[in-house]
Amino acid sequence: MSFTVAIVGRPNVGKSTLFNRLVGKKLALVDDTPGVTRDRRPGDARLMGLHFTIIDTAGLEKAEAESLQGRMRAQTEAAIDEADISLFVVDAKFGLTPVDKELAEMLRRRGKPVVLVANKAEAKGSDGGFYDAYTLGLGEPVPISAEHGQGMLDLRDAIVDAIGKDRAYPPKEDVAVTNVDIPHEMEEDEDYEPEYDDTKPLRVAIIGRPNAGKSTLINRFLGEDRLLTGPEAGITRDSISVEWDWRGRTIKMFDTAGMRRKARVTEKLEKLSVADSLRSIRFAETVVIVFDSTIPFEKQDLQLVDLVIREGRAAVLAFNKWDMIEEPQAVLADLREKTERLLPQARGIRAVPISGQTGRGLDKLMQSIIDTDRVWNKRISTARLNRWLEQTQVQHPPPAVSGRRLKLKYMTQVKARPPAFMISCTRSDALPESYTRYLINGLRNDFDMPSVPIRIHYRSPDNPYESKKKRN
Repeated sequence: MSFTVAIVGRPNVGKSTLFNRLVGKKLALVDDTPGVTRDRRPGDARLMGLHFTIIDTAGLEKAEAESLQGRMRAQTEAAIDEADISLFVVDAKFGLTPVDKELAEMLRRRGKPVVLVANKAEAKGSDGGFYDAYTLGLGEPVPISAEHGQGMLDLRDAIVDAIGKDRAYPPKEDVAVTNVDIPHEMEEDEDYEPEYDDTKPLRVAIIGRPNAGKSTLINRFLGEDRLLTGPEAGITRDSISVEWDWRGRTIKMFDTAGMRRKARVTEKLEKLSVADSLRSIRFAETVVIVFDSTIPFEKQDLQLVDLVIREGRAAVLAFNKWDMIEEPQAVLADLREKTERLLPQARGIRAVPISGQTGRGLDKLMQSIIDTDRVWNKRISTARLNRWLEQTQVQHPPPAVSGRRLKLKYMTQVKARPPAFMISCTRSDALPESYTRYLINGLRNDFDMPSVPIRIHYRSPDNPYESKKKRN
């Protein structure tokens, strides 16, 4: 049985650096600015043969409950209550503060195991802060350097002592090895079309401008205040992933930082947040772009949709804050007209009016996400494609070049996610871009493939006389 560990402490003691060290990846944003982390972020940690779930948390500070710092504190306290053990990180270089002593008392009252960690122990003059940590009454502190990886063995031993060897090293279950029939996708069968797997987990990224309601939307999906929200713009900084089930299917959803126009992003921390959001887009399968229905189709909204399409992701639009619209039917008709006119590169994109505050339209949004992912994974048999290609050329033949008509000979789908096709043709370099757009629109209409990016590549057959020409 696995266990969960929460990393807690006041701001700027190196909690996120330790989190990244334990998960083996730079998942959490790290900066010299205090209070970078705001939400609680889970991760799979490995520490010298020890496997457990680790939760990075916001730095604890004294604050009123309704303030941003107060809501951050509530998130951290929820992580402590969820975890089996806490790593209480103090700054050995700087020494203790009254906040450290308050946190120690809070952890003591909860009655759960605590490992006291003295970070930055490699710094000159850190001995004083290390010995001061004994006064917290939480046992012997473990000196480490999260940045340089020092003291990890001692940290592992302290965690094992706190949680117990039986819990730290559960017995491995015996797994019987049986022969498994591996289905053979008969690529030589031109009529073969694999079915959509509606049981596999689905990765969904939620993006949008600051204060569009992304975190509120995910909280409504989960049915709990899992992510930090509020009226302030730009609360989310890290890309946080959460898992939940929708009608029996596992959904892994990524909340991302709001992305402003590039010219307005000047601070280093915001640049790191935007880079983390872009990484989430590339990692996701379907991306939901959240629009503020009260001020939709800002220039940044259009650029975000274009970015998702260029990255090859499946895209869905969510018009949030629909509860604030006074004439929904008229506004919806106007939004649909603008969607078709302003986003021609995403023809047929699904757009759903929702309210993250009240929960309206969330089931319809999830169904749109599933339907779009189904199209994004779609594969069309080679036989159907070539019958379609022949009929398409009859209806609208390719243009002639230098008196000779171009001929599209053969077509096959080379990949899905997004769908990509290869067409063998004469003089592929002379085929105009307008004819490629004609083919893409035909594929969308005839094979029911709206909203997802479609790629078409061309290949000209080798000229057997080319080598002779070069010799002459």
